[in-house]
Amino acid sequence: MTASARAGLVEITGLHKSYGEHEVLHDITLRVEPGQVVALLGPSGSGKSTLLRAINHLETIDQGSVTIDGAHIGYERRGDKLHELPEKKVLERRTRVGMVFQNFNLFPHLTALENIIEAPIALKRAKRAAAIARGRELLERVGLADRAGHYPRQLSGGQQQRVAIARALALDPDVLLFDEPTSALDPELVGEVLRTIRSLAHGGTTLIIVTHEIGFAAEVSDHAVFLDGGRIIEQGPPSRVLRTPEQTRTQEFLDWVI
Repeated sequence: MTASARAGLVEITGLHKSYGEHEVLHDITLRVEPGQVVALLGPSGSGKSTLLRAINHLETIDQGSVTIDGAHIGYERRGDKLHELPEKKVLERRTRVGMVFQNFNLFPHLTALENIIEAPIALKRAKRAAAIARGRELLERVGLADRAGHYPRQLSGGQQQRVAIARALALDPDVLLFDEPTSALDPELVGEVLRTIRSLAHGGTTLIIVTHEIGFAAEVSDHAVFLDGGRIIEQGPPSRVLRTPEQTRTQEFLDWVI
């Protein structure tokens, strides 16, 4: 196994996060192996998106730790305490983690190709010619080779989300996070995005997917995690968690969404 194939180990230990008096994550401990596909499931407000955002330090944490291959994204350890890093250092470390948001977050004034190449060039990861070649390759990978010159307003929601996936892949991240990637799409556009994510699964990159698409989670994930009230209620192989859950709360949720 190559070094790159081993990259992408996510370890979350004793994680707590509160907004004022409201605790949104309580003592979350989760290990995601390199190349594993993990589905985060649960009702609205269960803490799924906050957990996802804590992994790449879009959310600070109150207690516990999150590491990728043993390294903190937003912090460094000094003795027995974690200290938040300067923003420049955070940005450098965050490039190891790609993220695809609910609402695409594409730059409206840039074409599809320009959206993809902007970060590699700005971060001096690639010369412009190489970034363009890689960008075209990624557009082809997500089925949009003929949309390179289109602006976001000229693309459907599903196409915009696929450009966002290509953009997230442009920095060759070790971990790729998806935050409800189909929730902002019309039903007829959901399938094209799920097909794109399905093609990435088991391709060597660690994927952590917050989704309400139970059938999709059962099909593509290696590990399913059900959260409720900021706690992990149940986790394990999707064949068990999503078909014969051990916890009553998990079954109640599945009865409601399926």
